[in-house]
Amino acid sequence: MIGTESQRLRVVEDSLGCIKVPLERYYGAQTARSLENFNICTRSDTMPLQIVYSLAMIKEVAACTNFKFGRISSKISDAIVKACREVYNGLHDNEFPLVIWQTGSGTQTNMNVNEVLSSRASELIEGSRSSKLTVHPNDHVNLGQSSNDIFPTAMNLSIAMETAWKVLPSLNHLINVLKSKMREFMDVIKIGRTHMQDAVPMSVGQALSGYVSQLQQAVDSIKSQLPLICYLAVGGTAVGTGLNCFKGFDEELCVGLTQLAGGLYRTMYKESTPVIDLVFKPAENKFAALAGHDALLQLSGCFNTTATALMRLSNDFCLLSSGPNCGLSEFVLPANEPGSSIMPGKLNTFQL
Repeated sequence: MIGTESQRLRVVEDSLGCIKVPLERYYGAQTARSLENFNICTRSDTMPLQIVYSLAMIKEVAACTNFKFGRISSKISDAIVKACREVYNGLHDNEFPLVIWQTGSGTQTNMNVNEVLSSRASELIEGSRSSKLTVHPNDHVNLGQSSNDIFPTAMNLSIAMETAWKVLPSLNHLINVLKSKMREFMDVIKIGRTHMQDAVPMSVGQALSGYVSQLQQAVDSIKSQLPLICYLAVGGTAVGTGLNCFKGFDEELCVGLTQLAGGLYRTMYKESTPVIDLVFKPAENKFAALAGHDALLQLSGCFNTTATALMRLSNDFCLLSSGPNCGLSEFVLPANEPGSSIMPGKLNTFQL
C-alpha cells in the first residue's frame, strides 16, 4: 500500500517491475498493465462476460484434470474449482474490466482470469487476502495451457453454448408461432404481389409457410455447423505442439467440459436436454485450430443467412401492416407501446 491512497492501492510486481493495483481487486499486474496500455475505449468495448465465464469453466476442468494426474494438490484444485464457480456464476463480474483491444491471442484476458482465480483461490485457502499467493496464476491456474489454445477454446465453447441454449430455442419458438398462424390463416385469401404490383390470389397461410420454411432451413444449417464448433484447440498450448501439456490432457478436458456444460444447462434452464447436445472433442490438428477459425467463419455465414431471412420477414410484415388507414393494413400486429410523442394514438411495429 502506498502514498495518500494507501487504503486504496497496493503494489504488485511482475517481470517488468512494479505497478499499482486497486487494493480491493483480485486481479494483478498483467491486468493493470493492459488497462494502462489500452485506455482508449468505452465500457461497451469490454470483453464479453461469456468469454470470461467460458475461461473459468476451462480452468475448473483443467484444475480437476491436473489433480487427477498428480500435478497439483487437492487443496489447490478444490480452491481453484470454487473460485471458478464463483466467476461463471457472475459473483466477480467487476474483476474483468479489460477491453477487446489487446494482443491477438487474448493473453491479457486469459491472465486477467488467471490472476482473479489465483487471488480468490489463495484467499479461500488462507482465509484472508495476502500479497503472497498460495495458488499461482501461471503454475497452478494456467497449468498445461497457453493463451494461444485456451482463448480459441473459450471462443468456441461460449459460442456453442450461446447458440445451442439461446439462438436455436429462440428461432424454434418463432417458427412454432409462425406455424400456428400458418394453420390458423390457411383459408384466408390475400392478394399475392410481384414487383409490388397485384398478381394472383394466395392464402395468408401459404405466405407464412414461406417464412417457416426459410427459417427452418436456417436452423438446420446452424445445427449442421454446430458440431464443428465443438472441436477444441485445448492441448495445443503455445504453437500447436502441446509443449508443457501431458498426453491425454485434451481428451480429459473435452470430456469434463461436455459434462460441465450439460450440468450448467440443466441448472440454468431447468430442462433435461438442449435443442442440440454439445459434445466437445479435441481438434484433430492443433496447428489448424490455433491458426485458423474456419468453423466459426462458416457458422457466421449461417448466422448471416438467418439474419437475412429475419430481415426479409420483418420488412414484409412492416409493409403488410402499414396503415391503418392509408397503407396496406393486411396484417394487424399487436400494439405494445405508443408510437409518437406528437400524434396521440399512433402505433409503431416496434417488435419488428
